[in-house]
Amino acid sequence: MTDYNHSEIEKKWQKKWEEDRVFETKEQQGKEKYYCLVMLPYPSGNLHMGHVRNYVIGDVFARFHKMKGKNILHPIGWDAFGLPAENAAIKNKIHPAKWTKQNIARMREQLKVLGISYDWNREFATCTPEYYRWNQWFFIKMWERGLIFRKSANVNWCPSCNTVLANEQVLKGLCWRCDSRTQQRDLEQWFIKITDYADELLEEHKQLRGWPEQVLSMQKDWIGKSFGTEIEFAVTGTGKKLKIFTTRPDTLFGVTFIVVAPEHKIIDEMKSQIANYNEIEKYVIESGGKSNIERSSCKEKNGIRFEGINALNPATGKEIPIFTADYVLANYGTGAIMAVPAHDQRDWEFAKRYNIPVIEVIKSSNSCDGNQSDDKDVSEAEGVLVNSRQFNGIKSSEAFDIISEWVEKQGFGKKTTNFKLKDWLISRRRYWGTPIPMIHCKICGTVPVPEKDLPVLLPEDTEFTGEGESPLKSSKTFVNVKCPKCGMDAKRETDTMDTFVDSSWYYARYCDNRNDNAVFDSVKVNYWMPVNQYIGGIEHACMHLIYSRFWYKVMRDLCIVKPGEPFENLLTQGMVTLNGSVMSKSKGNIVSPDEIIEKYGADTARLFTLFAAPPQKQLDWSMEGVEGCLRFTNRIWRLFDVVHTKTEIPASEKDKNDILRIMHQAIKKVTVDIEKEFKFNTAISSVMELVNALYTYKYHSNDGGTSIEVYKTVILLMVPFTPHLCEEIWEKLGYKEYVSAYPWPAFDENVMKQYSVELPVQINGKLRGKIIVSAEDGEDEVKKIIEKDEKIASQLKGRQIAKFIYVKGKIVTIFVK
Repeated sequence: MTDYNHSEIEKKWQKKWEEDRVFETKEQQGKEKYYCLVMLPYPSGNLHMGHVRNYVIGDVFARFHKMKGKNILHPIGWDAFGLPAENAAIKNKIHPAKWTKQNIARMREQLKVLGISYDWNREFATCTPEYYRWNQWFFIKMWERGLIFRKSANVNWCPSCNTVLANEQVLKGLCWRCDSRTQQRDLEQWFIKITDYADELLEEHKQLRGWPEQVLSMQKDWIGKSFGTEIEFAVTGTGKKLKIFTTRPDTLFGVTFIVVAPEHKIIDEMKSQIANYNEIEKYVIESGGKSNIERSSCKEKNGIRFEGINALNPATGKEIPIFTADYVLANYGTGAIMAVPAHDQRDWEFAKRYNIPVIEVIKSSNSCDGNQSDDKDVSEAEGVLVNSRQFNGIKSSEAFDIISEWVEKQGFGKKTTNFKLKDWLISRRRYWGTPIPMIHCKICGTVPVPEKDLPVLLPEDTEFTGEGESPLKSSKTFVNVKCPKCGMDAKRETDTMDTFVDSSWYYARYCDNRNDNAVFDSVKVNYWMPVNQYIGGIEHACMHLIYSRFWYKVMRDLCIVKPGEPFENLLTQGMVTLNGSVMSKSKGNIVSPDEIIEKYGADTARLFTLFAAPPQKQLDWSMEGVEGCLRFTNRIWRLFDVVHTKTEIPASEKDKNDILRIMHQAIKKVTVDIEKEFKFNTAISSVMELVNALYTYKYHSNDGGTSIEVYKTVILLMVPFTPHLCEEIWEKLGYKEYVSAYPWPAFDENVMKQYSVELPVQINGKLRGKIIVSAEDGEDEVKKIIEKDEKIASQLKGRQIAKFIYVKGKIVTIFVK
């Protein structure tokens, strides 16, 4: 046979699959379902091999479980709203819709060329009114349930462009367009009360047994539940109080200063009483130009003391200074911290810099003597309380409850639970997103758009300048509207929704994506949900995956989905790198799948991404590896002629049994590796061993059809990895049905065990005999056989075994004293 002609064969089968609707699916009540899903892709315009790896991993699961007889849902769609499209509109003078549709068309074509088994009837783009109408419906339902609210919040502001910037548009504190230093400004924003579900999001981690522990740990830290005490510190001479949340009330007597975030409202409220307000205002502006990451990661902590006002430590009655410092973040806790420099490294460094007293209040075994020392080492260890008046001598581990209760009785604080997780800010001053369905009326206040008037459509008469307010404000046809309550003139909300809204519930819409009358049919969703296998990058652990879990719980409370979690199992695939660097357009180190597929074929591209590394690990691109996978596909292709070769020597039962044993071992290995271990690379290796065994087998066409049976098994095992190749060979073998729909081969444990092998047994390096064992026997079984072998057992009698080494199927080596 000539080499596998990937160009003709792959196009042939892609066309046939599409014409015969091989991968379309419908609900079949009573039949076991399998919902396989890759994270919603953003239509950036072109795939690179990192994308290919993600989609091919999903295809392996979908094809495997289809052959296992399950009803498969394997959809694809597009996370089509977002800032890149709007930036392209500004730069290239092209409407975001046109830019997005072009990119979708391009990526759809690339995915089809890869032979991914998607049900294309389920496809949708989140930028269409048919989809974002339901974003608006959810918004209104959450508003009705008290989960939506509006308040003033900090945003990134470019004073030159006169516009709000997303976090990703602020680069080292500078505007991405004009390099002006950005500021922090308070603007009215829309929020979703995700914090109402914080406890449940943590508690239901125990249901996610099929998730990576690393993702659960990241979510736990992101949600950040902590038990502590909220304490009020009076601001001298003002009547105002600063609320502080602390997890260490046992150190209250050692508080020697307070630090507030530059955005804290007290700065503006008390500007007339802060003697150095101008200096502080300048510091606040400078801090506003830094990202939260820059602020919290900066090693050298600096700040400015409020002159003219102090706080009172409520436990000691002593005045302590108040500072503002940018390492304290407004959105964590209360935006203010109490500082105990004797028992916190960061506080100690700050205290040393500004000559603030350091008071030891917990004496551990390594503490130095003395009540106060500016030069003492920081001690964060447990110990007993000192310098804490009536609480002296109490163990610090017991002082949390004791002092918290005392604080509560004294009336200046209370026990409380705090979360790092904050309510979800979803409003964006952008065009290319879901319009928020609210109307502002001078008489009625803020009211929702009636459901019958949904969707609120994005207007066409907008200007894309990248400057000023939301582009929606430039559309008079959009902004001006009648109040649905009183009928008077009113204004539409001109903010749009965060695009994480689109991807927080899309998995449910796939189950009923053509429904024009409801967000979806609950019967259909409850048949398919939860997603059995979800695949995507670990970088989404703490935003998308938390938002999706939250949204599912809201849908449950709306009684449109059954209780539980949306994603049963999660696989976070590793990055694809080139020469050790992650592939990205900005680095210019992209490997185009178009070029690889044109030269080597889609099956070879698929095979390499699956074989080069386990799916959870990083994969370094290698052209030598690609060429090796091409050689293997050609070996399978040419094996067709080999197994049909006429041979004169008849096969013995042992020869046939040996090849069948290898075949059943391969079936088991591939099955377990796909279904339970997610080790596609070792699954493919086991098929390679089976192919090698067939090439060395000498009895083709004279063994009662054994070699043909084994070859058919090779093809069936390779379907999830190289589907085009397998369809073509299956047809050449005379089958009329698609191999994609053929049952997955079963392995027989008895067949694997019934064949024996002869093992040499060495004792202290010398051959002392041979034993017959089952090919599948483990070490314990081999030891028992040796004990029953008179010749070898006599050599061991009365001697102590120091080491026993069993190389399965090869040799036994024993060292004795």
